[in-house]
Amino acid sequence: MRRLLPFLLITAAATAWAAGAPPAPPSTTPASRGDGWPVASAAAQGWDTATLGTLPARMADGTYKKITSVVVADHGKLVYEGYFNDGSADALNDVRSATKSLTAMLAGAAIQRGAIKDVHAPVYAFFPDVKLDRPDPRRASITLEDLLTMSSIWECDDENQFSTGNEERMYIADRWLDFALNLPVRGYAPWVQRPAEAPYGRAFSYCTAGAFVAGAVVERAVKKPLATFAREALETPLGITESHWNVSSEGIGMGGGGTRYRARDLAKFGELALDGGRWNGTQVLPAAWVTAMLTPHAQARDDAEYGYLWWRFHFMVDGVDTPVWAMSGNGGNYVFVVPSRRVVAVITSQAFNERFAHPQSQALFRDVILKALPKR
Repeated sequence: MRRLLPFLLITAAATAWAAGAPPAPPSTTPASRGDGWPVASAAAQGWDTATLGTLPARMADGTYKKITSVVVADHGKLVYEGYFNDGSADALNDVRSATKSLTAMLAGAAIQRGAIKDVHAPVYAFFPDVKLDRPDPRRASITLEDLLTMSSIWECDDENQFSTGNEERMYIADRWLDFALNLPVRGYAPWVQRPAEAPYGRAFSYCTAGAFVAGAVVERAVKKPLATFAREALETPLGITESHWNVSSEGIGMGGGGTRYRARDLAKFGELALDGGRWNGTQVLPAAWVTAMLTPHAQARDDAEYGYLWWRFHFMVDGVDTPVWAMSGNGGNYVFVVPSRRVVAVITSQAFNERFAHPQSQALFRDVILKALPKR
């Protein structure tokens, strides 16, 4: 979701730095808050704490702008926790499209409970009450998996301002669900890959309307608001006590963006993905679903693949190309999951609609967190 939120960021740390006194670094061992997170000393775990310790100065001198929190977990233990630019441990961070990854988790929970048969369930069958202005029999083939992989046949592309399904058009509609279900079938310009020609047999097109409908499918299937189901299926098992979910203009849970969570709670979602659906030994999501969710199903860009509403990026770690799964949202909000190193990293940011936002957060992850990893 794209909303411009201009504001002035003045912090005590920045003031102290400007006066010549370096800001105090975050604690080398995060606080134990009784929220289910074990904590450990980064130094004792072998992290390069000198590199991690550069973050306060880089925030204060403007190297990294509008970053509000950085939280890192290593092998199931929090080892770093820093808050900047008015961020705090209790702040509910608007993570925008990182919400989509939670919708994928809720789809798996709904399938586990038998409310949805499987990912091949036809989407339109869940909405017999929605009037279609221009019925097209081809839409009947659209499945939940098509929405989870951003590869449906709808003409919907948030990165194309001329697209019929661009998210900004949905936001001003009276009924978002009707807007999405009435989207036309896409065509293919000569320079655009057709599904049969694309890797994984799917033509990717980033479509928030599709993620919204995926959330609406879950809501219809479980017969309760998306926020209620999220609390039941994810938040309560993870010990998350506070969150915020948006709804559409007609009151349907917004599975495409705008949820708000504490940084430490966002890290729990990353740990859930990292540990095969388990949290502190309890199976919260089916392991098979997490495996499917974190399997490439579409080529999103030349340098990134897409699972079920999760991105897979590539970073160099010790000279080796290392896949990193991520929840990603406008403003540079991320939950990074590094399976090969058993690491989860959360970066929250308020650089909404800024061109530098995503490159900045990825640079912070690469140049600080990955650089500080314990040596093997």
